[in-house]
Amino acid sequence: MKQIAILGFGVVGAGIPAILEKNAESVTRAVGEPVRVKYILDLREFPDSPYGDRVIHDIAPILADPEIEVVCEAMGGSHPAFEFSLRCLEAKKSVVTSNKEVVANFGDRLLAAAAANGVSYLFEASVGGGIPLIRPFMTSLACDRITEFCGIVNGTTNYILTKMREEGREFDDVLAEAQALGYAERDPSADIDGIDAKRKLAILTALATGILPENDELAALSLRGISVRDLEAASLCGGRLKLVARMRRVNEKIEAYVCPMIVPDAHPLAHVEGVYNAVSFTSPATGDILYYGRGAGRYPTAGALVSDAAAILSGAAAHEAKPVFRREAGAILPFSEVRSDFYIRASGLLDPEEALSAVSEAVEVLSAKDGVCELVAKDCCLSALDAAAPGAVKIRILR
Repeated sequence: MKQIAILGFGVVGAGIPAILEKNAESVTRAVGEPVRVKYILDLREFPDSPYGDRVIHDIAPILADPEIEVVCEAMGGSHPAFEFSLRCLEAKKSVVTSNKEVVANFGDRLLAAAAANGVSYLFEASVGGGIPLIRPFMTSLACDRITEFCGIVNGTTNYILTKMREEGREFDDVLAEAQALGYAERDPSADIDGIDAKRKLAILTALATGILPENDELAALSLRGISVRDLEAASLCGGRLKLVARMRRVNEKIEAYVCPMIVPDAHPLAHVEGVYNAVSFTSPATGDILYYGRGAGRYPTAGALVSDAAAILSGAAAHEAKPVFRREAGAILPFSEVRSDFYIRASGLLDPEEALSAVSEAVEVLSAKDGVCELVAKDCCLSALDAAAPGAVKIRILR
């Protein structure tokens, strides 16, 4: 029997033993023998849990136990999750994680520590929940060159935008509903301000390019201020408004950002609704590939952790390519210099030629009514638009 440990017994951590029991036959077949949780590290006690007798409050027994080959980190936050993960790797124990914050902030150091100690650091569960999104980089896409990806990687914001479009309700109203249903936290900032999506963008960018961006190199624009009128305008533009994480290689630089975007109806991301996630990858060899599924939740995420653990315990992970992340100053193009088509909404801008005189690119009037002017500007930089139309809502159009 194989023995594992869990760090953090919250929503995701508590799903791991449940998945091991429910899928015991499949796990045993994949690994070659049964897998059992021996330790659960948490600050709390769980007297009503069937696993309460396995709870410990000190990581030392996990580090010292030679039976523990894999540690599942589901703590959340950067600290002490990073320090505990590093100590486990240095104790020659592989780590699998769902913690996107730790991977985005310290993935380069943890992968280096895993390589130095002959173990694995896997993080399939950190992006896309149960969608098998990351392992393909180590297997079927290992010899490919990803030139671009764009994705809907936050189910909460996608749910909000879907409800706004389908029911004509404003942002604050739908956000309150999402909080009541448990899709959004009491403090929804990480979701609606793009922080969660930016962490996932950093991880996917590192997998696609080898460069792990610093947090301040990536832009994330909030959904705050988006109105039903903007979603209606997106329809007039032939698309749907989505919060998109995007990376593409342009002239030896990397564009990488998270922002509300109008996605053309012809693009598959336009039709990803509700709490679902999807990521589209493009490469010269393979063309376009779409990964789609539930991007969060206890059991999809716990299932991804169990799959990573099984890959290590079976020996399969040892035969996969290992990612190497590095930092490279100047590799990411400043967000203000990224060129795009834009939808612009502003009060009182009834003369687009005068209002946008600082923008030399073509400008089209979408509508001008009720004291509000809606425009489409072609191939502009955000810095130019900010100078020409300060305070206006400016939403990129995916092209």
